[in-house]
Amino acid sequence: MTTPKHPAIRRWISAIRSGKAEFRTLATLLLVVALTLTFGLVANEMSAGETRGFDNAILLARRNDANPRDPIGPAWFEEGVRDVTSLGSNTVLIIIVLGTVGFLWLSRAHGAASLILVSVGGGAVLTQVLKDTFARVRPDVVSHSVIELTRSFPSGHSALAAVTYLTLGALVARVQSSRPLKTYILSVAIVLTLLVGVSRVYLGRHWPTDVLAGWCLGAAWAIVCWTVAARLQREGKVEKTV
Repeated sequence: MTTPKHPAIRRWISAIRSGKAEFRTLATLLLVVALTLTFGLVANEMSAGETRGFDNAILLARRNDANPRDPIGPAWFEEGVRDVTSLGSNTVLIIIVLGTVGFLWLSRAHGAASLILVSVGGGAVLTQVLKDTFARVRPDVVSHSVIELTRSFPSGHSALAAVTYLTLGALVARVQSSRPLKTYILSVAIVLTLLVGVSRVYLGRHWPTDVLAGWCLGAAWAIVCWTVAARLQREGKVEKTV
């Protein structure tokens, strides 16, 4: 497609492109603000004890009345959910991140590799700080077959799954020219994030509000990292392709 030579037309096209960029920036900012406010609202209600009834109702609705230790559904389904929840575990996420960083580094995409490390590492530190700050205990209305070593709010699995999968999804999507393919990649990242969070509630490892807060925190952090990455790419400090 050729660029019109008439100065007035070129100015109009430039103005339209500038307007679109400003709109995207504003929309991104509003989304981050909305996610942050939602996190703050959930945290405030949780701290005041206002979410206990909701959390209990959701947890117990997915448990066997005769045995709260047993989630509803056949054994094979529960085993599948355990597999899904492991996609948000520290071990699996570290393997995925280090594998991706190694690939990018060997591809000489050093900026992109560093960006992923900072993004995921920063998200992990932020999540742990918030866990220690709120110091919420794990669900006590159901029995646990696995001992959890960290506090409950926000859900680390949910937050770090959002940070990792959404960041990697955005990185892969940015180098694709096909819009349907971009949409598919980001959709897979979102679905993985949602499945990990839902699995935490089903298994009784987290209160539902822990997961909601984790999603908000992780998504907001990932979007901030996307925005920084896009700016650094425009400045040539982060590779646009790998």
